[in-house]
Amino acid sequence: MTVPANEAVLLHENLDGIAVLTLNREGARNSLSTELLEAMIAALAAIAADPAIRAVIIAANGPAFCAGHDLKELTARRTDADGGRAFFTTVWQLCSTMMQAVVRLPQPVIASVQGAAFAAGCQLVAACDLAVASTAASFATPGVNIGLFCSSPMVALSRNVARKHAMEMLLTGDAIAAQEALRIGLVNRVVPPGEECDEAIRLARHIASKSAAAIRIGKAAFYAQLDMSLAEAYDYTSRVMIENMLNADAEEGIGAFIEKRKPNWSDQ
Repeated sequence: MTVPANEAVLLHENLDGIAVLTLNREGARNSLSTELLEAMIAALAAIAADPAIRAVIIAANGPAFCAGHDLKELTARRTDADGGRAFFTTVWQLCSTMMQAVVRLPQPVIASVQGAAFAAGCQLVAACDLAVASTAASFATPGVNIGLFCSSPMVALSRNVARKHAMEMLLTGDAIAAQEALRIGLVNRVVPPGEECDEAIRLARHIASKSAAAIRIGKAAFYAQLDMSLAEAYDYTSRVMIENMLNADAEEGIGAFIEKRKPNWSDQ
């Protein structure tokens, strides 16, 4: 799917309940400027409040998915009286807010990665619930190559792949191909170039056919239990399942299964 480019740094399209957010700074390799970060935060907040949106896809225009932070924008602020400290603080606070908004969004978020996803771009892919990548895509946390260790991208990366894989990416800065990203669990599916967004849409529509209430409950519980001990996680998720069991969609879904019919979700 091709989204026509315009001057907006972020494009927003609604495909029958599937929101497609497209990074649109092709000339800057879709680097995360303050303007783009703020646009993403605002778009995600609007989506979170919209029950008609059942899934979200984050895509990008141009050959690169996202090159990370806008290094030119950051470097320009070194002449500030404080050497850029206040601006750098703002940028990383915005980035952290945006990444957490992806995770906390009630709807599932799928990255559609057509090209290079480096540094904070790799972080964005890791922050998404699912990811579909083109065989032309590549992934890296290359900050070590320029003396800037990818510490904040490390948070999402280390929560998605095994420690040894994360550390190798962080310590070497080397890019990995889409198939290697699939092998280590950074992405879910790899498709031929040009098919990544269509595949992401297919996946989103499949998920959107489920109960939005169940998806909302389950996504929140998934991330909440990750940092708990085994006993705490079982106690917490048991309580979640009890509340889920009392939800109207669970009653409808179980009834439909027993009666061998298609469920009619209320999504409440």
